[in-house]
Amino acid sequence: MPPQTTPDRLLEQARSGDTQAREELIRRFTPFVMAVVSRLSGRYISMSEDDEASVGLMAFNEAIDSYNSDRASSFLTLAEIVIRRRLVDYFRRERRHAGTLSLQAIEEMSAGVAAPIDKESLNLIDEIADRRREIERYQKELAAYGITFAQLAKNSPRHRDARDRALAAARVVVENPLLRQYLVNHKALPLKALEKSVESSRKTLERHRQYIIAIAVMLMGNYEYLTGYIGQKGGGLK
Repeated sequence: MPPQTTPDRLLEQARSGDTQAREELIRRFTPFVMAVVSRLSGRYISMSEDDEASVGLMAFNEAIDSYNSDRASSFLTLAEIVIRRRLVDYFRRERRHAGTLSLQAIEEMSAGVAAPIDKESLNLIDEIADRRREIERYQKELAAYGITFAQLAKNSPRHRDARDRALAAARVVVENPLLRQYLVNHKALPLKALEKSVESSRKTLERHRQYIIAIAVMLMGNYEYLTGYIGQKGGGLK
């Protein structure tokens, strides 16, 4: 197999029945599998000594067959989920028998006992991937306003009524074309104009500036999952 063959191409060939491509794909991603297995096991896993290594590699092989390129999630996202599930199956069975399984027993379990990844699980994987991308997009958009998640956590209002007022201020900004345009163009709150349209004082608006901007950006940006954290009756970020 030429070394310049991309992982995506190897995956495509492996799914089409190319055994050599499948073996090469597994070889290239063995370090990834071992890293995932070691992290989930809470200790270093040796390829030559630990059964968990075989469980992880068989799970990765299963992921090759389960992957659908038309879905939103990446192959490695699916592979990690499959590895996690198969390790859970393995650990449960190991505890049930109070002993260490042989490699042959693990192979039999993987082939016959472990249930295939069902549609509901695949949908969940897609949703997790979508949420991750949405958070990354939101993080980048906030960066344009000079706001980080760490700053937002530190400077967010602590009390429910304060969050209510901040959310109300953000909605005023988003719904008023002039205020909204000012925010987008200047990457700052139009404090003087906003003060006239809300019940909060200018001092309060300044204190909660980052939080108000963050909510306004979220409301303007069509963030399907993140907006679910905004209370329907003005509860702010939950």
